Amino acid sequence: MQMNSDESALNARHAEKMKKHKAAKDKMLAGKTDDKGLLIVHTGAGKGKTSAALGMVFRHVAYEMPVAVVQFTKAPEWVTGEAILLRRFPDIVTLHIMGEGFTWETQDRERDIASARAAWEKAKELIRDDRHKLVLLDELNIALRYDYLPIEEIVSFLKEEKPAGKHVIITGRNAKPELIEIADLVTEMTLVKHPFRAGVKAQKGIEF
Repeated sequence: MQMNSDESALNARHAEKMKKHKAAKDKMLAGKTDDKGLLIVHTGAGKGKTSAALGMVFRHVAYEMPVAVVQFTKAPEWVTGEAILLRRFPDIVTLHIMGEGFTWETQDRERDIASARAAWEKAKELIRDDRHKLVLLDELNIALRYDYLPIEEIVSFLKEEKPAGKHVIITGRNAKPELIEIADLVTEMTLVKHPFRAGVKAQKGIEF
């Protein structure tokens, strides 16, 4: 089908616009030469913080780069899709599920503090090592929100002891300002709609 003159002009303007856009992008990318281990924070009230972090974990797995995951809230007896999948790659993935469940379920502050402390000690060990390229600290922000761990200790460790080439991802609502300040990448998930508010329960493959 033959294009009319208006369509031809529109296509020509689009091509010229994209040419300029590409030139600007190429120039910008040419100046990005640094490689570094990133401190990444996923926070906010919206769904998808852990899911987005696991996307980065799975990319590492695809490239056969060793990763470690420490879960601060989920309990070992919980069945989750990510745990089922991650356990299929024992040579690449180190998984530690070290939570006691949600704090309103345990109703025991000392127990929650002990659980958070044990998970943080394991996290420090994994961050310090030379093996893992990325370490995901899933829902560490929850432990920090309830002051189960001192934010000053976490910030000091990440600033002073995180190896330069290692990526660390921290997830959970209500990220502390001190953590946001030192992070390289911060994403806040915004809640617009959620099926839970309409009476829909958590579902396999979506929430867990």
